[in-house]
Amino acid sequence: FVPAEYHQALNDAMDLYEIDAPNRAFAFLGNCAHETAGFTRLVENLNYSPQRLIAIFPRRFSPAEAVEFAHDERRIAERIYGGRMGNGPEGAGDGYAFRGRGFLMLTGRNQYRYIGRHIGEPLEDQPDRAAIPGVAALAAADYWASRGCNLMADAQRWEAITRAINGGMNGHDDRLMWQAKFVN
Repeated sequence: FVPAEYHQALNDAMDLYEIDAPNRAFAFLGNCAHETAGFTRLVENLNYSPQRLIAIFPRRFSPAEAVEFAHDERRIAERIYGGRMGNGPEGAGDGYAFRGRGFLMLTGRNQYRYIGRHIGEPLEDQPDRAAIPGVAALAAADYWASRGCNLMADAQRWEAITRAINGGMNGHDDRLMWQAKFVN
């Protein structure tokens, strides 16, 4: 399921962060697979239709705004991420600059700064680096570890892992589906 070009980077990061027991590895890879649409993208896809914008972000877009913003990834990122997570206000450019990247979709200036410092990468100054496979793997494993996900995986606390990675329960069933593929 994991493309060959990502194997070494993910294996090295998983070894470094002790994502080495079966439950840890399956849960980590299942979450990475979910966040990257099956390892097909390392940059968040924000190309939403008006209907999808309203369904996913009902408090951020009126029906008229959804039509106006549809398929404009930069404007959508500014609306949904501007003024949050250490980003400047909507329109400042931070929402788009610090949109989701990497295997666990690192999002927001604060995360780029924290994880970048922790792994020794200038992610706040060069956010596109978070989509380079080796950097993306280290960032994902560091984020995973910083949230205590290894211990949650040991205890099979799958919902807690989803909340730790996503902040809510978005995509929980898909994460479990991917996780099951790695078990088998």
